[in-house]
Amino acid sequence: MLNADNVLAQKLSYFTRLSPDETAAVDQAADGLTRALPAKRDLIREGDPPHAVFLITAGWACRYKTLADGRRQIVAFLLPGDLCDVNNHVLRAMDHAIGALTPIQYVEIGHDRLSTLAQGSSRIGQALWWRMLVNVAVQREWTLNNGQRSALERIGHLFCELYYRLRCVGLTSGTGYAFPLTQNDLAEATGLTPVHVNRTLQEMRATGLIVLKERMLDIPDLELLEDTVLFNPDYLHLQEEGRRVLPERSDARIGR
Repeated sequence: MLNADNVLAQKLSYFTRLSPDETAAVDQAADGLTRALPAKRDLIREGDPPHAVFLITAGWACRYKTLADGRRQIVAFLLPGDLCDVNNHVLRAMDHAIGALTPIQYVEIGHDRLSTLAQGSSRIGQALWWRMLVNVAVQREWTLNNGQRSALERIGHLFCELYYRLRCVGLTSGTGYAFPLTQNDLAEATGLTPVHVNRTLQEMRATGLIVLKERMLDIPDLELLEDTVLFNPDYLHLQEEGRRVLPERSDARIGR
């Protein structure tokens, strides 16, 4: 589990270099009661009034929409370090649900507390805007994935994205990371059937693009997978002034 007291500052530092005072202010804002939620339970449901912003500190969650007949579309994965819907205070009711895919731990940050944090420092305020705009950019990329890319490209692109996002908070090992998603989860996120997902994963394994075993995903050759699925990490906007050291290949691509 990530430390809730510093994970938000760590995430925002990819946009700007926070001063010690700003880091302390962010840490204080995220210093709340850590709550737990079992897998397959909703953190908040569509139609519920938003009462706080959730900071995920452990486990994987998702944003999703459902049809009247129960069919579900996952529209975003929420990983440790992610803030869920920074500006949801402007809404009377949620237009989507947030559910736990695994057991999760999270902190609730009150709207007033987050607003005070943003108003107290222009750099923190801009960094929070950056996080929100990155979320929108990811959504655009997912729309492109499901509208234009092949099954292999959709799944491989998602694997690359998850690698970069998890790496931002120190949850990768080399080019591998814990991978708790089921084939049904992948199907609901990529617009494919579970059978098609299974067939695609077998193809990726057979060609050496991935090693998926015991809920661990490893990408033996990140450059090869990125080229195969036409992945460009620019939409994650990790090229800002506060960026950390990324793999040499990725630095070159981000800066192009």
